[in-house]
Amino acid sequence: MRTTEIIKEIQNLPIRKRIYVLEKTIHSIGKQADAIEMKKAAEALYVDYASDKELTGFTALDFESFYEAR
Repeated sequence: MRTTEIIKEIQNLPIRKRIYVLEKTIHSIGKQADAIEMKKAAEALYVDYASDKELTGFTALDFESFYEAR
């Protein structure tokens, strides 16, 4: 389906359903933008985390059992 056909179909929907489509589309765009930003941030910091012992010091505890104090 082409973009123009999709737009025409949306225009034929009742207002409530058009708003629903719009909300879902905006939510989808936001999730995708967040994922892209997180990936960029992880890539930018990868070298630091791979080589800086101060940033990786707590990885020695990765396999320790963790009990939450209440």
